[in-house]
Order: sequence, then structure tokens, then C-alpha cells
Amino acid sequence: MTNTKMPTADLTTPLGRAIAFIWEEAEILDRKDYNAWGALWADDGYYVVPIDPDTEDFASTLNYAYDDARMRQLRIERFNSGFSMSAADSAITVRTVSRFTHVGTDGNVIDVKAAQLLAAYKRTTTTLFAGNVTYRIRMTDEGPKLLQKVVRLVNSQDALNALGFLL
Repeated sequence: MTNTKMPTADLTTPLGRAIAFIWEEAEILDRKDYNAWGALWADDGYYVVPIDPDTEDFASTLNYAYDDARMRQLRIERFNSGFSMSAADSAITVRTVSRFTHVGTDGNVIDVKAAQLLAAYKRTTTTLFAGNVTYRIRMTDEGPKLLQKVVRLVNSQDALNALGFLL
């Protein structure tokens, strides 16, 4: 007989809490609640979408996004203003994040890798973005905080358009 019971994340473990946090971030982005997304970040965190799929030196290479706290706040202000092209007619998005791998833990910081599929619908066209994502999450008394999110799109070196949203 086949066991059809769905596995569940153990939210009492650091990895389980990190997975729940990652799913929460995806839901917040799909709702376009950019202020709530900004609150998920540690002040010293970086949001990175590199072009080079193999780079680890984000500061010295060209990226689609390389946002520290100041740049994240400016991006959030643009999205919330309605004056940005990416905000005025923004895509409807649905994110699926899965295939979680615990990379390591160092004190109160956990590193997790995952796969993300993002479907973006805009003007009768649906575009699919696929990427491998690495999260570095600091567990604090106030809750988890993103220290780093690196989205490595599988087609990052192709000509990409429609990246007017957060991955």
C-alpha cells in the first residue's frame, strides 16, 4: 500500500521556521505588500539578482539587482508611488518556492537553498521565471530577518525583459 500522507514542515526546527518564513515572503510579494516585504529584512541585508550564474562577488559584477537597505527602500518607494513603469501596470504574480536544502547554520544564522518558479501575468501574456534561490536568514527574538537573498535565474544571461518586480 502506498503512503499518501503529505509531509509537513516541522516548525519547531530552525529549518522549518526558515521555510515558513520563505513561504511568507513569497505570499507578501504576490500581494505586492512592499512595506511588509521591507520589514522582513535586516538592516545589513542584501537582495541580489546576479547576471553571472556562477559569481559570488556580487559587488564587483553586473547584477539585475544588488540592493542594500538604502536601495531596497528606494525600490519600495518607487513601487508604492505608482509613478514607476513597473508599478503603474504591474504584473499579477504567483510564486512557488520548494526543494528546500539546509546548507548550514552558524549561530543564529541559517542558510537555505530553494527552487522558485514565478508566473507573471501582464497584458494577456504569462511569463515564467525559474531560479535557484539562496537565503541567509538571521533568527532573532523579534522573528526571522533576511540577511541575503540571491536569486539565480536559470536564464540570467539571456536578454530579459519584464523584470519590473521583485523575484
